[in-house]
Amino acid sequence: MPTFEPDYEHILQAAWNQEAIRLPLYEHGFDVTVVETILGEEVQPLQQGNLADKTEAIRRIGRFAIRHGYDCIPFERGTVGIIQGGQGVLGHGTSLITSPQELQNYPWDKKRDEYIALYREDFEALRRGLPPGMKAVGGIGYGVFETLQDFVPYQELALLQVDEPQVWEQLWIKVGDLYASLWQWVLENYSDCFAVCRFGDDLGFRSSTLLNPQDIRTHILPHYRRVIDQVHALDKPFLLHSCGRIYDVMDDLIALGINAKHSNEDAIDPFDIWVTRYGDKIGNFGGVEMNLLTNGTVAEVKHYVHDLLQRVARGNGGIAIGTGNQVSSYTKPELFIAMTEAVREWRGEHFSA
Repeated sequence: MPTFEPDYEHILQAAWNQEAIRLPLYEHGFDVTVVETILGEEVQPLQQGNLADKTEAIRRIGRFAIRHGYDCIPFERGTVGIIQGGQGVLGHGTSLITSPQELQNYPWDKKRDEYIALYREDFEALRRGLPPGMKAVGGIGYGVFETLQDFVPYQELALLQVDEPQVWEQLWIKVGDLYASLWQWVLENYSDCFAVCRFGDDLGFRSSTLLNPQDIRTHILPHYRRVIDQVHALDKPFLLHSCGRIYDVMDDLIALGINAKHSNEDAIDPFDIWVTRYGDKIGNFGGVEMNLLTNGTVAEVKHYVHDLLQRVARGNGGIAIGTGNQVSSYTKPELFIAMTEAVREWRGEHFSA
């Protein structure tokens, strides 16, 4: 294959729902163990080091991305680092807010500074380590709903809504305020590092949304709008990553101003359905079934990708192809490579790049 030169403008075109000059690859995340296996270099120890180490980690992830045809790397630093480290989201943590007193006494005013102290060096490393022509897609990791679940795990959240409805309502506001302030800091200081701003907030599962759609409209989407408005004020597109069957709130999300959507699994609906339903309104990112990248063969992956691209790659607005979720620890390296090779083969046939 010809030498690949990254150009983040292609992701920008797709995120603004324009057919990109060169079909971009996109990932929500690169599992570091997969990166290390394929690249043959350590990354994770560097991510725990000083600024120079972290900068080198970004350079290595960038080299990995370029080798496989990506114009951008995913980069987020999650809110859960200043709450329960993700244990609440995973359902293993405790409920930090169960009463009006706990809501009032929680050190909300310290959390922004904690986030900055924890992650400023990582964002600095991103700026220093990005290869020429490449930017990141991301920003603040975890959305409003997932951030709130690190305060109160999902099952306990349902009980809180019944037992302490006023606390439940005020908690959304507190989390939303914190979330908007974190985004303000990132955008004021590091917006130049990002081609597309994004957060991931899984609002659904295979059969429906995880909350009543009206609760999503009332308590989550207004805080989404605050972030999206900040992003748009800088003339940047906003991408939402959300797993699950969220059709009940998709029109609401589009009305908020999301420019692109990522995440799909064939058990809900194949990528084609998302493109057919929303391709005239927003860009669609993803497409390749995660199960195939775990249990398939190289030949099956290449056939799947080529067949998918025949159906969706042209004439459907902004399309970026990659996994339906992210390159995970259980993604087989040879199948990831097969996916990216298939996209680059398609480019060579249809885009001359």
